[in-house]
Amino acid sequence: MDYPPKIQELIEIFSKFPGVGPKTASRFVFYLLKKQDSQINEFLDVIADLKKSIKICKFCHNPFEPKLKQDLCSICSDPLRNKNLLCVVEKETDLLLLEKTGKYSGYYFILGGLLSPLKKRETERLMLENLLKRIKEPTSFGLINVNFKEVIIAISYTTEGEATSLYIQRELAPLNMKVSRLAKGLSIGAEIEYADEETLSSALESRKEV
Repeated sequence: MDYPPKIQELIEIFSKFPGVGPKTASRFVFYLLKKQDSQINEFLDVIADLKKSIKICKFCHNPFEPKLKQDLCSICSDPLRNKNLLCVVEKETDLLLLEKTGKYSGYYFILGGLLSPLKKRETERLMLENLLKRIKEPTSFGLINVNFKEVIIAISYTTEGEATSLYIQRELAPLNMKVSRLAKGLSIGAEIEYADEETLSSALESRKEV
């Protein structure tokens, strides 16, 4: 027996979310079906308002709620940030975790994905090209008096993370700048978003030049 088409359609939509399979997606759908119309409408309003209220930072790609015609997030627009440091992370949650440690005061860049050693993903390669443009010409993306001297690769020690790290190192080699990576206090194969603040702080402070 199959679910009604409308239910199946929503299950398929939820299944496209990261880390969500068909079983979890079906639980989401049946949870929503039990809610009052007012609660569903509130949920829909929040979703609709999300794209209207949130902007992606011109430099680091971090989402933020802009004030007036602001193009940079609160981190990138902060004049007190270290203008010589750039930390490269995979996703928004990684940035937030590193920022919470209080051990880093430079800028960030969110890749939005990692390279696969087995598959060619043009989206991820394009993001890496965007990273290089920001390192070479930060003023073109709104940063003033910034001159990056060290790039910290804060990427998980997974197969994809290793491939991405090596690609970044190779592309930055001609620039003759310092490139470092978080110390291996992080478990091999573990993702940064599952590390605690103490582990991240130690990995950041003990980073090694590559």
